[in-house]
Amino acid sequence: MKFLFDLFPVILFFGVYRYGDNNQDWAHRMAVEYLGPLIAGGAVPPTQSAILLATAVAIVATVLQVGYLLARGRKVDNMLWLSLAVILVAGGATIYFHDDLFIKWKPTILYWAFALALLVAQVIYKKNLMRSVMEANIKLPELVWSRLGYVWILFFVGMGLLNLLMAFVVFRTDTSAWVSFKLFGFTGIFFAFIVIQTMMLSKYIKEEDA
Repeated sequence: MKFLFDLFPVILFFGVYRYGDNNQDWAHRMAVEYLGPLIAGGAVPPTQSAILLATAVAIVATVLQVGYLLARGRKVDNMLWLSLAVILVAGGATIYFHDDLFIKWKPTILYWAFALALLVAQVIYKKNLMRSVMEANIKLPELVWSRLGYVWILFFVGMGLLNLLMAFVVFRTDTSAWVSFKLFGFTGIFFAFIVIQTMMLSKYIKEEDA
């Protein structure tokens, strides 16, 4: 359930974009009606309507995520706060300037922000954030915890670079393909990374169970 909750804005972004891209008259009409006052000059380009609508829905979905957790008295993870800040800035700029450049940068900014947070915590404050998250479920030697922290840093840096490659090189003229990769490609890579990490740490898990 938490996985679906975390992916909620991304799934809605994908769904709204795909529907709007396939129904451009509807998308343009909705964008003019609801986003017109928020766009510089008030003109909504028909070709940008789907991405603008999808971006607006992703912003609302992320706000609702935070609001739901606060209303239930639950802790809002720092990563979710960071995600909210990035989508508000990048998404807001996308809508205002009616330019998908900003929303395409959003995953990279977010991944690199995660990497920077992990690096600063581990190098400057001597706190391994991945250890804080995982230590309740697995016990590892100190050296392994340190290496694992740096592996996650490199992973997030690599994901940020991959997004730039896909958004501005491979799918430079095909926003629809980038939107699909954003959901399915990144999710698949993340799961593959988790599986590989679990396999590499399995000997420690077995030792702990024994």
